[in-house]
Order: sequence, then C-alpha cells, then structure tokens
Amino acid sequence: MRQALVVIGLLLAWPVGSPAQAEEKGKWVSISDSLIQRLETEGKKPAWPGGTGGITVDRTTGDVYMVVCGQGLWKSTDHGKTFERTDSGKIGGRCETGYALDSDPNGQRLACFQLDGNAGMTLDGGKTWQPLNDGTRGQDVAAVDWSQNPPKSVIAIRHESGGLGIFSTNGGKSWKEIGKDYLAAVGIFDERTVVASKGSGILRSLDGGATWTKVSDLTPTPSVVRIWKGIGYWMSKDHVLASKDKGATWIALGAPVRAGWGPYFGKTEKHLMVVGQDGFLESVDGGMTWAKAAPLPDASQSGWPTKEGMDRLGWFLNFAWDWKTETFYASKMGKAAVRYRR
Repeated sequence: MRQALVVIGLLLAWPVGSPAQAEEKGKWVSISDSLIQRLETEGKKPAWPGGTGGITVDRTTGDVYMVVCGQGLWKSTDHGKTFERTDSGKIGGRCETGYALDSDPNGQRLACFQLDGNAGMTLDGGKTWQPLNDGTRGQDVAAVDWSQNPPKSVIAIRHESGGLGIFSTNGGKSWKEIGKDYLAAVGIFDERTVVASKGSGILRSLDGGATWTKVSDLTPTPSVVRIWKGIGYWMSKDHVLASKDKGATWIALGAPVRAGWGPYFGKTEKHLMVVGQDGFLESVDGGMTWAKAAPLPDASQSGWPTKEGMDRLGWFLNFAWDWKTETFYASKMGKAAVRYRR
C-alpha cells in the first residue's frame, strides 16, 4: 500500500511540460526551445530572424537535421528530444526556402545551401563536410546529382539575382552562370542533364545548362525535382509532376493536390508526402490518390502562419517526415521547430 501511494505521489508531482507530455500523440510540440535557450545562455543568440531556419530527416535512419539561424546545423538521433551540433562549425545562415536542404533519399548524404552563411555537403551523416559556397549571399534552391559517388554536379538559383542559374561540375568548388530569369525551380538527373523553368513550362538541358529545349507546357512552382529510383517528382500549383525519362517528358499525376512542399519519400518511391494549406497529404500509389496524414501546426503556436500565410508556395517554411515512426516536422524561418506524431 505504501509503495502504491509513493508511485501515485510521483505521478501527481510530474512537472507540466515534461517529456512524458511532449510525447503525446496528435499534437504539435516544440523540439527547439531548449536548444535555443541553451545557446542564448552561452551567449550564442541565433542570427536574424532568430529561431530555426530549416529542417530535414534522413529517410533511412530517421535522424533529424535542424538549422538554427546563424548557429549551424544540429542533429538528433532520438526524434528531436536532444540535439548536438554536427557541422564542425562549417554551416551557417538559414534556409530561405523549403528546398535549400537537399537530402539523398538513400541516406547519409545531405547538402545545405544556406543564405547569409556557409554552405556545405556531407557524405557521411555529418561527420565531415565540403564547402558549397559561391562567393555570394547564397542560393534559394539547389539540387545535387546524387547518382554520382561522390557527387560533383550541382544546379542552383542565386538569391536576389534576377533568377540567375549557376552550375558546378566539381562539387561546388567553382560555379558557372547559366542564364537569368529562372523561376526558383530546378532539377538534376545526371552529370549534365538538368531541368528548370522560367515560369512557363519546363526547359531541359543535356549540357549542364549551356543550351535549353522546352519539353513541356506544365509549369512547376518554386521547388526542386526530387528523384528516387529513376523517377523525378516536381511540385506544381495543382498536381505533382513526374518524369521517368530524365526530364524528357512530364505528366501530372492522378488526383489534383494543392501543395508547395515535397514530395518526401516513404517506404518506396510510390510512398509520397506533400504539404500545403490542407496539411500533410500522403499517397501510397505514386501520387494517384491523396489522403490527409497530419494537420499543419496551429496558427497560434510558435508564430506559425495561417493557411493564407502559406500562399507563397515553397518559401520560408521547411517540412520533414519520418515514415518509419509516423513523425512529422516543421520549421518556420525565425520561429521554433515543431514535431507531430500520428
């Protein structure tokens, strides 16, 4: 009896906001507050606009990578409970769009294209890094050719440059300009095969952006082609677009879906997740049908925008998804990073 009373007393004394409460399913909880508080105590206040500025998940391990504005890249191996800095001081700045972090769906490899800070790429889960800087403030969107080992070809759009496209064939050591007026929408299929848009249709190049041919009247939104097992997926205003022939032809998949972030890959290349004003939307049939998987963070929580505040598709917000544990993540530039468990 005495032991039972002791147990009851401990349960009643459990503090509000404890880890036990944070693990409740079906609600969004912050995963960055304690880290931000720790950094500020150490005199390492996040740079403008404060808070976090990007998040992604390793599809194979579930490891979470989170950007703290001006204070580097942090890794969690326990779904956001704890974080340790993983960039050896070589990553800075923040992500301006949801496509500044490019994670290889096969795991371990990640490229960070930072604004107002050092950019870099890791091929071993954050143990070592190589720079991706181009001598400017940084890029809005970028894509790495993950079919190469090690990756060498990269395409990107510079920030506030009139839509200037740049291309690298040596893993970001040097860059060449490939023209202006590009929408922040690019993709790369192999060493020389790239795609982009100038806001009307899709352009394709077989020589690293030196010459272009229009291949489709379909138009992507600001986003990056995500490729896995030979299929390239690209976000558009009302569909997910797909190509099975390295961008030569494109189709609008299945049912319409209004989303601006994704797709994120699950168990197979047909297990997809996208994010839009209606929340996280899941497809298990390669984009033919979609069903709501999780809501957006509450508009009153941690400064998260209302649905109307998400109308600039692809910008300022980052999302991630761990399919193995049905865990969803979100980071708004300048605010807290949050987690939701289904």
